[in-house]
Amino acid sequence: MSRCEQSPEPFLLSGYTIGVSSAAPAGAGRRADEGTLASNDARKALTGFFVSGLLLAFLGAILPAWRHHISSDYSTIAWYFVGLIAGMLASVWVSPPLTRRKGAGWTLAFACGTAACALLYLAFVSPPISPWWRVAGLALVGLSAGVLHTAIFQAISPIYRHDPVATINLAGILFGLGCLTVALLVSGIYYVYTAPAIQTWIAVIPALFGWFYVRSRLTHSPQAAAEAIPQSPKAVMAQLRNPGAVLFSLLLFFQFGNEWAIAGWLPLFLSQRLGISPATSLMMLALYWFSLLVGRVVAQWILPRMSHARLLAMSVLASMFGCTLLLATDNRFGAVCGILMVGASFAPIYPLVVEKIGRRFPHYHPGFYNGIFSYAMAGGMLAPCTLGYFASLWGVGVVMGLPLAGSVVVFVLLLLISLEARLSAALG
Repeated sequence: MSRCEQSPEPFLLSGYTIGVSSAAPAGAGRRADEGTLASNDARKALTGFFVSGLLLAFLGAILPAWRHHISSDYSTIAWYFVGLIAGMLASVWVSPPLTRRKGAGWTLAFACGTAACALLYLAFVSPPISPWWRVAGLALVGLSAGVLHTAIFQAISPIYRHDPVATINLAGILFGLGCLTVALLVSGIYYVYTAPAIQTWIAVIPALFGWFYVRSRLTHSPQAAAEAIPQSPKAVMAQLRNPGAVLFSLLLFFQFGNEWAIAGWLPLFLSQRLGISPATSLMMLALYWFSLLVGRVVAQWILPRMSHARLLAMSVLASMFGCTLLLATDNRFGAVCGILMVGASFAPIYPLVVEKIGRRFPHYHPGFYNGIFSYAMAGGMLAPCTLGYFASLWGVGVVMGLPLAGSVVVFVLLLLISLEARLSAALG
């Protein structure tokens, strides 16, 4: 018998064409279809990072609309962040059963619907109603964001395994777009609508995404849910006992704190320290998110052309200088320069750290990472939360002092990580 001719039938997976032989077993076509379907579902789920960015950046953008720019009640703002943190931590226990029983598609729709309801609830409890009602609403926002993260990370596992770098980059861009959108939206309609109306408009966005996920009918694969759990938990725990893993965790913790301290307090700092109008200060917050977003895109062009260790060190040093400039400036031009420098210097740090983690720890996986992500984001929110208590003691000027100190800590951690890597190589 003569051999059958093989004509490759390509299918698309995460933007790449992979050849499938026509002489493959009968089940191969079904597996290819399932792989294509999983990839399509993953790309749809990836858009959830836009909603995630919108939800987590919401509080920093809405504070001027809640009239906190004319108040010195900073401890109340700290409680707002406490509510957001509590909701994100609670999601670590709530979201896994939902994704296992209902699937990523249903969970994505549920998280977006819950977020829309939470934002509508906050519209009804805007000032002058007691702030404790808003703390409860922000806890619901944090819960919905955490559930959203878990469903996204489960759904994107196929394309993450195929191309981790491209997946992380695209996720970061979508997340940044969500943060930028909420700042621009509040800034653009600040003098047009009341605070409840602004929040109602924002609530429409996650509601539309929830409807999109309902109509998309993402497939529920128990196997994908199982694969989202690390294959070797003992190996992962062994890695976590590694001093390098502890140092990387601390680095992510402080870097998240630096970024969100500025994102949560920049409009209030600019309004109270420099006398800038709320709408303009919100536009500067949008400039911060824009510089972060563009910086991460530009960083991808720079990475192949420059030493990653050198770029990381330069970024941390530039962020220290930018925070110092914001702390010392007394005019709008200095504020804009400081914001651009801080945003651009923060941009490459997270992708570079993720890349280093991926090389050092092969068990790094998005399914395992979704829980760590919620913990890390909640930990990062501790910085703006702590700033509320520091500002009530020492004034709003301390807002830029904490990110400056955090950048110094990040620089020290980078030196320790480099030293630990050399010692491990020498002993290994």
